[in-house]
Amino acid sequence: MKKILLFIAILMVTVVFCDVKVYAFDIVPQFVSMVQTNTVGLVKVSNILNLYLEPDTNSQPSDVIVWEKSGITPNTINAQDLFVIFLPDENKAYMAVQEENNGWYKVIYNNTTGDTAWIKSDSDCDFYLWENFLETFGKKYGLKILEGTNYDEREIYSEPDDYSNVIGHANKLEKINLHSVKGNWVCVSVTDKNDKTVTGYIQWRDENGIKYLFPDIP
Repeated sequence: MKKILLFIAILMVTVVFCDVKVYAFDIVPQFVSMVQTNTVGLVKVSNILNLYLEPDTNSQPSDVIVWEKSGITPNTINAQDLFVIFLPDENKAYMAVQEENNGWYKVIYNNTTGDTAWIKSDSDCDFYLWENFLETFGKKYGLKILEGTNYDEREIYSEPDDYSNVIGHANKLEKINLHSVKGNWVCVSVTDKNDKTVTGYIQWRDENGIKYLFPDIP
C-alpha cells in the first residue's frame, strides 16, 4: 500500500512539473527573419495581454495571455512565438507591431504563423518605431550582424546610398558603434581586431523590411 501511495505521489509531482514552462533564458533576435518584415516597430507589453479582433474596448477580448518569468498562460504558447524580445529577469517583453491606431497596437502574437490581434495601450506599454528602437538601443548597446546576413549586405559605404563607394566590410565579431539612423541606413564606426576603425553607412534594413542589424542587447 505504501509503495502504491509513493508511486501516486511521484506521478503527481511529475505531472505538475511537466506542465510548467520555465523561461530562464533571454530571447533576442539572432537570425535574419522573414516574419516581421511588414511591421512598423516594437511595443513593450504588460504581463496581461488582452487580445482583441478589432481596436474597440466595447468588444470582448478574443483571448487573454498572461506571462511571467516562470511561464505563460495558456501553456500552449511559446515565448519564442509570442515575443521578439523577452528578458524575464528584467520583466520586459516586446512584441512586433504591424499598425498603431490611437493607442491601439496590432501585434503579431505568433511569430511562426504570423497571427495578429489588437492590444490596448496601458501604463506599461512603450512603443518604438523601428528607427527609434534601433537608435535608442543601438546607441546604448551597439549593433550586431544577424546570422544569415550575406557578405554584400555587410558592406560599409561612404554615403547612405549603395551607388556610393564601398570603404569596408563589417564582420560578425567586430564592434559596431551606432552614430545615427537615416531611413534604412545607419551611420556606424566599425573597429576590427587590429583596432582599425572605419566610419560609414550600412543598410540595416532593405526595401522589403528584412533586417540585417539589431541592437546587441546582452
